[in-house]
Amino acid sequence: MALFKPKYITFDCYGTLINFDMAGAAERCFKARVAPEAMQAFTTDFARYRMDEVLGAWKPYYNVVSNALQRTCKKWGVQWDKADSDFIYTDCATWGPHPDVPAGLAKVAQEFPLVLLSNSMKDLLPHHIPRLGAPIHMAITAEEVGAYKPQMKGFEYMLEKLDCRPDEILHVSSSLRYDLMTCHDMGITNKVWVNRGHDPANPAYGYTEIKDIGGLPAVVGL
Repeated sequence: MALFKPKYITFDCYGTLINFDMAGAAERCFKARVAPEAMQAFTTDFARYRMDEVLGAWKPYYNVVSNALQRTCKKWGVQWDKADSDFIYTDCATWGPHPDVPAGLAKVAQEFPLVLLSNSMKDLLPHHIPRLGAPIHMAITAEEVGAYKPQMKGFEYMLEKLDCRPDEILHVSSSLRYDLMTCHDMGITNKVWVNRGHDPANPAYGYTEIKDIGGLPAVVGL
């Protein structure tokens, strides 16, 4: 069988390429209010509420973060202040790529145009694109789409902008819940799961597994 050569390699950005340190930001913010032995459970709830927040109508990502944080604090009986949401959202802009990303991306970018489909904002993503170490052909935010992943609308919008069928791209993500399950449902057959420990494996979704972006060139025969 001939090796699949996609028209575009498309990526989730935060978590997959950028080291998504929302849990670390929450820990730094709440270390005086949440006991160390409870912090992991606290930040896990924060992540689950963020997932719930993106399933409805689009709203600015600050609101996603702030609403999820308030719901987490309410559950835990922890005092919340707007300054907490401001601290965590501001921290987002400081994050850099995983160490494996620049070299792996630069190699595949020599042959394939790279596209980002990100649950981000037009004023936030530009902080991170220059840190990736490779040219990005197109970057699409949830703000532009008017919907967050795992909703299908972002993928539909991206395919239309790229003038591609679902089977003509290769989508790369570290998240089954936000990306790869939706890709499966949409008929995006060529998928790579970067196993960064965000989700448990589920091979039923038909992906190629790699441990980091350093393994991506081999997937496309480089």
